[in-house]
Amino acid sequence: MRGFYIGRFQPYHNGHHRMVEEIATEVDELVLGIGSAGDSHSPRNPFTAGERIMMVNKAVSDFDITTYAVPIEDLDRNSVWVSHVQSMSPAFEVAYSNNPLVIQLFKEAGVEVHQSPMFNREVLEGTEVRQRMVEDRDWESLVPDEVADVVREIDGIERLQRVTATDGSERVADDEDPNPC
Repeated sequence: MRGFYIGRFQPYHNGHHRMVEEIATEVDELVLGIGSAGDSHSPRNPFTAGERIMMVNKAVSDFDITTYAVPIEDLDRNSVWVSHVQSMSPAFEVAYSNNPLVIQLFKEAGVEVHQSPMFNREVLEGTEVRQRMVEDRDWESLVPDEVADVVREIDGIERLQRVTATDGSERVADDEDPNPC
């Protein structure tokens, strides 16, 4: 049986990893949907879909399960979101999610949905990991080693710090040139 699990994975962290580990006990193959695939270089979505695919593929390589990481771009029409996901993904029999909207949409489309317990959710969430990256605090302990390696390889910390930084000014005076080039 093939399952489907979607996340933004910004970045893929130990909570996601535990979820995949649990799912791997129930299915033979797993499609990992890389959500918001078109978004990158922002404080909420700093990493590209390709970078997140690298993170996921390297992190799950030791699991005894065949995985397929597929990018899923956002669609602003919830009523057709499941068919959009299905058109971008290998066929699957069961979806895994704890997101109430995702659960509702899959159920309305007739897809079986399983929920899994969240693992240390107060710390293992993308917002916390990204905040620690910005503040130069320990974030590596919250992600698989392979993910930390990818973040370092792509200079992800510097990118995230730059996209969250401000220049310190609230406005440009009328006589100042707003174009820095």
